[in-house]
Amino acid sequence: MAEIVNLRQARKARDRKRAEQQAAENRAKFGRTKAVKKKQKLDDARDASRLDGARRETDDNEGID
Repeated sequence: MAEIVNLRQARKARDRKRAEQQAAENRAKFGRTKAVKKKQKLDDARDASRLDGARRETDDNEGID
């Protein structure tokens, strides 16, 4: 004899499973932890500082026609 299945519950379970799979894909694709974001921001600031420190000083009007 076949098992009785509540279709509403089965549909909701299926939808929850799909939503969790999509969330996992999105976390892998877009997600970065707070620590990673902070480290990236500090690295960018350090790189910008080094670049500004390596600039050669020139006259403001030099090279402008």
